[in-house]
Amino acid sequence: MGDLASLAVVVLGVAASVGWGIADFGGGLASRRGPLLGVLFFTQLVALVIALPLAGLAGEPALSTRDIWLAGLGGIAGSLGLAALYRGLSVGRMGVVAPLAGVLTALVPVGAAIVLEGPPSPLVVAGIVLALGSVVVVTRSDDGGGDRPSGLMWGLIAGFAFGFFVLALSQLSDGVVFTPLAVVRGTEALVIAIAIVASRGAWRVPRASWWLIVLIGALDMAANVAFLGASHSGPLAIAASLSSLYPVVTVVLAAIVLREQVTAARAIGVALAGLAIALIASGRA
Repeated sequence: MGDLASLAVVVLGVAASVGWGIADFGGGLASRRGPLLGVLFFTQLVALVIALPLAGLAGEPALSTRDIWLAGLGGIAGSLGLAALYRGLSVGRMGVVAPLAGVLTALVPVGAAIVLEGPPSPLVVAGIVLALGSVVVVTRSDDGGGDRPSGLMWGLIAGFAFGFFVLALSQLSDGVVFTPLAVVRGTEALVIAIAIVASRGAWRVPRASWWLIVLIGALDMAANVAFLGASHSGPLAIAASLSSLYPVVTVVLAAIVLREQVTAARAIGVALAGLAIALIASGRA
């Protein structure tokens, strides 16, 4: 049973990073084609529509007051993080914004986990350090973004907000997944709707981007489920560090789809990410 749990935290953590990485790339792409607030609102609405029936079908217990607060605070932090990330990906360079956000997303929960749970094994610690190092290497590389601004500020805001989002989700009670995620998505949609009304900003998304909106919402929802599974299957430090590898996926997609330059430093960063996963998996075996 212990071996299965060790394998689960690795597989689910990596699955969360892949889902978040693809969704974030799609979010940045959609925000280049349509209004940011509209992309944010409708992707969260899609995720909410998915979460509500699944919560009913799963027959989960009623949320405690503590879980409701955690989900609500997670939703507020998540909406801020998404707004900053999508803004940064749309106006800045994906190869800078995504990795920086990924480092900070991991640092907040990993630091909390070490304080609350104690340090993991030396092999796992080495893997966590490599995972963080991989995104630092990619962040510091010249991504050939030309005249586009770096988007550094947006990456910082997104990373800290996502770090608190991940930490809040990891503290949810065992046995509840879809119900708190429905609260998270509902909170995010409400916060974004208030921002749309208050700013009177554009929100109508071009019809050609609707397929992308649905894909983003579905992938984001799946990645959240995977992260919750990972955080409940093993140490939070491992779940957080593996799921924080999502910028590697975003950067690879940016290189393939948008032809952003793949430098030697970026290739090394991707290789380090793969080695980090192997070390963490070996340390948990």
